Amino acid sequence: MKPGKNMELNEQEKLRYSRHLMLPAFGSGGQLLLKQAKILVIGAGGLGSPVLSYLAAAGIGIIGIVDFDIVSLSNLQRQVLFQTNDVGALKCEVAAKHLQAINDHISVLTFPERLTNQNADGIIRNFDLIIDCTDNFESRYLINDACVLLEKPFIHGSVNRYAGQFALFNNVLENGKRGATYRCIFRILLNPEVYKVVMNKVY
Repeated sequence: MKPGKNMELNEQEKLRYSRHLMLPAFGSGGQLLLKQAKILVIGAGGLGSPVLSYLAAAGIGIIGIVDFDIVSLSNLQRQVLFQTNDVGALKCEVAAKHLQAINDHISVLTFPERLTNQNADGIIRNFDLIIDCTDNFESRYLINDACVLLEKPFIHGSVNRYAGQFALFNNVLENGKRGATYRCIFRILLNPEVYKVVMNKVY
């Protein structure tokens, strides 16, 4: 993939991203690819907060945020995008404000709604890469299936107490085929009754 012909870095961006520009095999070409990238983060909580912060700082051109929840006091100990005076406000709106403060060269789109099988297609199809920072199985399977149908790669991350995992799914391999999906690894939930509920809710 090559940067778009009409894109360039202005002088402020060259200074802001100067450490990137010095990296061998990255340089201005790599930074321009970040500038034209469109990444959607689903979930602005404990995982989504640092992910969003780093995407903004790195210079991702368009960042989308899907989160319907509001900031609560108990979030502040781990959801580093939020401050005490944000309590009671919509997470995605507060997150967008803080991301723009980190980097005023990027654009942030907000979707203050729960991801469902009715809206997933319309939201996900406009982004290059999806990052799943949700905390429930229903959303993970829904994200997986939407990304498979739309041929979008997505990164999955999850944390439970002292353990965590992440993986890249549905990416294009060297042979041109798509890699494994979330369902390839987690075909069913461990609890059959929970699995039935998920299938009835989402599909």
